Amino acid sequence: MIGLFALCVLLWLSWPRPWLVIRHEGDPRWALPGEAGTRFTLRWMHSVEKEDWEEWFQVQSNGSIIITGTRFKTFGAGVPAHAGKETHLKAGWVVMTGIDRVVDPLAAQAAMAEHYRLIYDGHTLMLSRHNPPPILTFSVEYASVWSLLPALIRSWWAFEPRAAL
Repeated sequence: MIGLFALCVLLWLSWPRPWLVIRHEGDPRWALPGEAGTRFTLRWMHSVEKEDWEEWFQVQSNGSIIITGTRFKTFGAGVPAHAGKETHLKAGWVVMTGIDRVVDPLAAQAAMAEHYRLIYDGHTLMLSRHNPPPILTFSVEYASVWSLLPALIRSWWAFEPRAAL
């Protein structure tokens, strides 16, 4: 009976499944469940406006990542007047939804001054680091628990309590 249980655990740990993997210089830093429909947010402080910005992403059934929307406080240089299907104001934020554009792999330079954060399932992970700021890539990868174990452990310990949006 113990042998059967051990075999089941080994199979479970070895079975590939979709993960949202965040890499730095090719190494997996963090890994989170990345099934189709998984949503996450990148939040940072804009370097000119000094206001928080958010971009919302979703994993598609083919494993690609799309940007679904964004919100910010003020228009600035390089910001389109319209993106996606709808632009409106909500609680002091300019909200653009229905962007639905593939951004796979997604890359972000997480400079300390911009205070980059990943919000996943309501929890916040600080992404910014001191010089040089890391260039992080986000992609969905099919892999076993074994192959991503260090990144999974880092993810479990790195998240802060529920995000205050």
